[in-house]
Amino acid sequence: MPVRKGTATVLTCALTVALVLTGCAAQRPAATTPPAGAPAPPAHPSASPGARTPDGRDGANRAPSRIPGVGPRTQARIPHGTGQVLVVSGDDVDGSVATAVLYERTAAGRWHRTAGPWTGHNALRGWTDDHVADDLRSPIGVFRLGDAGGRLPDPGARLPYDQDEEFAVTGTGFLDEPLEGSFDYVVAIDYNRVPGTSPLDKERPLGPEKGGGVWIHVDHGGPTQACVSLLREDMRRLLRALDPAREPVVVMGPAARLAA
Repeated sequence: MPVRKGTATVLTCALTVALVLTGCAAQRPAATTPPAGAPAPPAHPSASPGARTPDGRDGANRAPSRIPGVGPRTQARIPHGTGQVLVVSGDDVDGSVATAVLYERTAAGRWHRTAGPWTGHNALRGWTDDHVADDLRSPIGVFRLGDAGGRLPDPGARLPYDQDEEFAVTGTGFLDEPLEGSFDYVVAIDYNRVPGTSPLDKERPLGPEKGGGVWIHVDHGGPTQACVSLLREDMRRLLRALDPAREPVVVMGPAARLAA
């Protein structure tokens, strides 16, 4: 994957840092793409649990037609063309510890786990349906994953990857943990950002008051300001796994909400 250089911008990730970061931020560009931060277009209805696979066998004992832990209303928000879903679930609406699992859909329309579970963090104050700048909550929803980058060289990502020293970060987080290295690898979550740009791009289509710069990045051992964080090696695995041809999305929020 060719390295794409990003535009210089203000880093905005979910932390308390000497740089005063504000949020850590989208759909691939297309004529029919809704505004970044808007709900993803609904999917076609999932196959019923008792449906048969194309080879005529009953699928009941095979991979499920619904993503585990994701209820019918949430799954209906996943775009029909999506074949990869990263589910990031928190145990409580006000909690800051999250679990991430990557699922892929088979040709028969059934979902199976391909990576995880991985433990990480979300925002200090938990989750929200109406994220605004500096609320210290992560946005709930279904968001496309289309752009990546980091301070370190591309570890083998299939998404466009922007290596840039602008991803360097210093300071400490909410638990006085060092933040250095947190942006060594990042994946931009398409919330209030321009798709098809570096994660460093600071344009906010919904306005700066709605926050932005919401990323998946390297875990620093504490809660974020709005982002999702995963352990360094898990970030490397995620970057190698996400395939733009499969139109990946993240489904994120407290577990009880995702199950609806």
